[in-house]
Amino acid sequence: MVFYYVTNNFMKIAFFSTKPYDKLFFEQENSAYGFQFNFFETHLGPHIVNAIEDEKVVCAFVNDKLNRQVIEVLAQKGVELIALRCAGFNNVDLEAAKEFGIQVCRVPAYSPEAVAEHTMAMLLTLNRKTHKAYNRVREQNFALNGLLGFNLHQKKIGIIGTGKIGKAFIKIALGFGAEIIAYDLYPDQQLTTQGVNYKSLDELFKESDIISLHCPLTSENHYLINSESLGKMKDGVTIINTSRGNLINTQDVIKALKERKIGLLGIDVYEQEEKLFFKDLSTTIIEDETIQLLMSYPNVLVTAHQAFFTTEALTEISQRTLRSISDLSTKGITDAEVML
Repeated sequence: MVFYYVTNNFMKIAFFSTKPYDKLFFEQENSAYGFQFNFFETHLGPHIVNAIEDEKVVCAFVNDKLNRQVIEVLAQKGVELIALRCAGFNNVDLEAAKEFGIQVCRVPAYSPEAVAEHTMAMLLTLNRKTHKAYNRVREQNFALNGLLGFNLHQKKIGIIGTGKIGKAFIKIALGFGAEIIAYDLYPDQQLTTQGVNYKSLDELFKESDIISLHCPLTSENHYLINSESLGKMKDGVTIINTSRGNLINTQDVIKALKERKIGLLGIDVYEQEEKLFFKDLSTTIIEDETIQLLMSYPNVLVTAHQAFFTTEALTEISQRTLRSISDLSTKGITDAEVML
């Protein structure tokens, strides 16, 4: 289960859900710190938490399960810090971490352009059907039937969440000449001067031709896209989600696809993704019938939590994570933005 170990006399860090690229980028940045790394391929959960020995820091990713049970064991093991190498923190019981005296930090902004660009790539692929055209031409089929798309120019794109990633996507969409409708609990006045129209969530649902999700997952917006909200949308609406899987009620979305309410659906995240994503299951029978059904629709595009996956983003993630750990270990403080 452990596939790499670095010897050092400074601070020990246990990494979970580790892939070869994590090892590569974190090792490159560690030359400035000299931490001792212990990499685990498996995700963090009750099944593996006791493998931690004398590490003071646990570095976790999006599908690691840091519930109360796990955090209590981490505290007993002497872990002092949970360092999330991601922006989202819905997989961490923050109250339990506070109770057991474990600090939590994250990477709130790692190349927001990476996620924004992938969002636009999914939208363009679905709309202009480039993935289907690629396969056709390889088979010497040069017909255009079935590849009809629409202009993004002057389309109304609804952006839910105008933080760093949402703003980056808005900049790209404005470049296409789209009209931007936005919803955020804290509207950005700078965006309004650029022509972005903040409206209520209901108005956004009603008016948007395309809806893109760029908000963190909270208890308040769990299943934000559901049968009720879908009923308020235009027939044939396009929905793109590169944020968190549980923003979408998958069963309600499948029903809307069958009823032609949703015209195009692009998801880089999925509510049951921890059982699938970041794994090679090409020789495995996948028992998740829901994802199999979604992938069978010709107007659905699924990518496996790939939006963040650029050289720039992985560099920023490793730099920011190790800097936070170093700050906390030597100074007792780090940037307020990264602490939870």
